[in-house]
Order: sequence, then structure tokens, then C-alpha cells
Amino acid sequence: MKRKFSPAQVNADPFLRRAAMALLFPSFLNKTTHLGLNLPDKAATWPERLLDLAAYLGPRALRLTPLRHHLAKSLEEKLRRSAQLSLAKGEYLPGVVRDRLDMSLAILYSIERALGEGRLNDGTTRQLLQVFAGDILVRKAEPSAKQRFLARHGVNPPEILLLSPTKSCNLRCSGCYADSGGSNEKLPWDCLKRLVEEAHDLWGARFIVFSGGEPLIYRDKGNTLLELVEAFPDCFFMMYTNGTLISEEIAQRISQVGNLMPAVSVEGLKEATDSRRGRGIFEKIIAALSRLRQEKVFFGISMTATKENALHLFSDEVIDFYFDEMKANFAWVFHYMPIGRSFTLDLLPTPEQRLWMWRRSWELVRNRRIFIADFWNSGTASLGCIAAGREGGYLAVDWNGWVLPCVFMPYSPVNIKEAYSQGKTLEDVWAHPFFERLRKWQRQYGYKKKTQNQEALGNWMMPCPIRDHHFEFRQLIQQHHFTPEDENAAAALQDPAYFQGLVAYNKAVAELLDPIWKNEYYRLVS
Repeated sequence: MKRKFSPAQVNADPFLRRAAMALLFPSFLNKTTHLGLNLPDKAATWPERLLDLAAYLGPRALRLTPLRHHLAKSLEEKLRRSAQLSLAKGEYLPGVVRDRLDMSLAILYSIERALGEGRLNDGTTRQLLQVFAGDILVRKAEPSAKQRFLARHGVNPPEILLLSPTKSCNLRCSGCYADSGGSNEKLPWDCLKRLVEEAHDLWGARFIVFSGGEPLIYRDKGNTLLELVEAFPDCFFMMYTNGTLISEEIAQRISQVGNLMPAVSVEGLKEATDSRRGRGIFEKIIAALSRLRQEKVFFGISMTATKENALHLFSDEVIDFYFDEMKANFAWVFHYMPIGRSFTLDLLPTPEQRLWMWRRSWELVRNRRIFIADFWNSGTASLGCIAAGREGGYLAVDWNGWVLPCVFMPYSPVNIKEAYSQGKTLEDVWAHPFFERLRKWQRQYGYKKKTQNQEALGNWMMPCPIRDHHFEFRQLIQQHHFTPEDENAAAALQDPAYFQGLVAYNKAVAELLDPIWKNEYYRLVS
């Protein structure tokens, strides 16, 4: 039931009174002294001021349904105007503009639902609105650092840094892309902290992702990743985790820091999850999700799609369970990638399954406004591949310090620990020719091209160099010296059947998806 406030209650409560003033008299947003609030100078635009106002007033005011709806509608209007402007300028194909708008609206209303249902505590709400929605989605990184980077390099910086602090994991999931297990390999604390500092200061990045291994296992010099999160309150962190180590104490700490959102790995429901992750793991995951929900943490799920579970993952039963019953706020979907432990092409989703997942995921985004992002099938929303430190994209650093273009491209030209020992920085590493060659491929494939000439644009339904264009990927990396991340990555390069199989898979997927790209993206299809 939606909570309603009487005029007397609003008048008696300074928080509610200020919220009502902002709702009824929007011009007050430009005169913050009238509200008794000291909003940051960076809140220069209407959406920014609305976000900062909501963050200052807190969850209490956001329980006012009119204020919350007013904030959401104002942001939606900005997104729609931006989409129309993009169409008018011919910046992107009509279907790409549509996808980007729909995904942005799914993010917006996922946050709005969480606020409306009282699922977030005060600290998380403020961090979510000010840092995640404000700095990351609206302001797009810290402006001055971004401008300095642009002046030095002629392009905008990456906006995300992915760190895999440890290879250690308490599970032994079949087909793990990182081949995690009992290894003690990890990044030193000082190196880990410096990486975040440099992404923050040199790139203006405010979004840091932890992968693994299992991030919650990490320990060095008495520190865990929660200490790292606490040290950077103006950043928002996401952590891919198997969830089994999220005790009541850990859930409470995540709630207290407010700027960490766990993405808990599942394979669907009980049978599918336990089959890949081990007997009894599903129940531990559900217990972890319940603790996070109890502590009002903004959390989501992460799912790996294989030939065996692709249809199951996107079924109404699975989606309803995690989003309606467990109250997950988002989902990331990763197609099985044939790297890591016991890699095999046999688990790849079939081309027909991939097409079905593409249609189904966008159906959920558009019709239910669920933020469900598929690392491959949502390529249009990210303007293609985001690897190799592309503008607005990311770089990855593993437990041994190898800097990777992507966690699914396990080949590195440089080790961050060696770079630091030579007096270099993360920005110097970003400029390595290996990464620049990948960024050149992204540009050649269509990124930043403002043309609707079909021959000039690659198919962003197939955005991934290593997975979707494996022949070109092999040619590209052979132009540079690089080190495979582990023996599995090295073995894949030496296996002719692997190469031939992926090339054949790419061809089959293209035959299915290329006509859809041309028919449904070069014009708007209702």
C-alpha cells in the first residue's frame, strides 16, 4: 500500500515540507537557500538538481509518491529529449537510439521501484542517487579529470575499472571462465588501492567492478574489499559474488557502506544452480539474497547462459522469482564463454537460442522495465564492445596484475605491477599499442561513426571481437606481443579445432542476426 501524508503532516515535518515545496514550486530548485539546503555547485541542470535534492531529503521524502514520480518523470523527459536529439543529428541508427533509451528507462524505473517499496536504507539511497545515478549515469564521470584526459589524448577516458583481486574461490563451478579455486594468487593491497585511486583521479571514473575468484575471500594487510569500498565514498562499486559468504555480518557491513551493490551468481532455480555450482548452493544463495533484502541493500543477480539453460534463465518462472519474490533490482547475463576451466564449444548457446534470448531480454526491458543487461545481446545499448579502455568503457586487471582488454579476452600486453615499478601509471598502460589496436577495431566496426551507410557500420548485435569475430581477433592480437593469462588461454590459441569451431559459430550467428540488424535497426520497428 502506498503511504499518503495529510496536509497537516506535511506542514509539521520540515523534510516533507521541503519536498512538497520542491514539487509544487520547481523554481525553488534554482534557489536552494529557499529550501534550506546547500546543494553542490555541480548540480547545474534540472535532472542533476532533482537527484541531489532527492539525495539530501532522503528516503523519508521519497516515500512521497508525487515527489518520487515527479523526479522519475523529469529524468525520463530528459532521456527522451536526448534520444530525439540524437535521432535528429543522425548520431546513431534509429534502433540503437531506441535500445539505449529503453535500457536507460529500465535502470531509472528499477531504482524508482526500489525507492517506492522502501527497499533501500538511507545511506544506500543517497549513494545510489548522488554517485550511481548522478555521477555515473547523468554526469558521466568527474568532469575536470575527464577534460584533462581529453586534452592529453584527444578522446574521453574509460569510465569503469574491473578488478579481480583474487583467484581464490570456495566453489568449483563447472566451466568457470576464471578457473577459480584454491589458488592464493591475489593483488597486493597497495596495488589494489592505487588502481582505484588512479582510475578515480586520472579518468574521473566513479564505477568500480569486482570479479573473481570470489571477491569476499580477499584479504591483504588486514584489509578486505569492504575497506576499499569505504575508502572511496564518492565511487559506486559492483561485486560479482557467489553469495555463499554473505553472512548477516557481511550483509550489515554492505548496508552500512552504502556504495556497494552485489550481483549474486545464479544459474536459474535450484536444479540448474546446484548442477553447476554444487549441491546445496542454491539454498545458500537464497539465504544471502534474503539477508541483503533485509538490510535494504541494492542488489541484483548474475546469470551465465549455456546451451543447456538458456531458455530456463529467461522463463517467467525464473524472472518472477528473482525480481518479484526475491526483489532483485537488476540482472547481468553472460553467455558461456569457452575460456577457463575445461572450456568447450559444446556449451555455447546455439545461434537460435541467442536470437531468442535477444528478443526475450528486450521484451523484459521494454514491457516490464526490468534492468536486465546481456553482455552480448545488449551491445546496442553500449554502442558495441566496451573493452580495451574504450571511451566510456573499461579495462580489467586480474589477481596477478595482468591488464586485460576484457575478462573474456584473457591476453595481456602488460603487468600493472611491472608498470608501477617502472614509474608508469594506469593511464600509461591504457595507452599501450595492444589496447589502442583493439580500440581502432571498435572504431572501424562502427563506434563513433555518425553515418547510416550500411557498409560502414558493423552489426552491434554481434559486438565482441573474441567471441563474434574470432578470425579477425586472432589476426589483430598477433600483431603485438602479449601473455596469455593462464594455461587455458594459451591452450585455446594452440587448438585448431577451437579456432575453426568459433569461426564457424560466428558465421552461423551472423547469418541469423545480420538480416535483423538491417531490418530492425536502420529503421524503427514498432
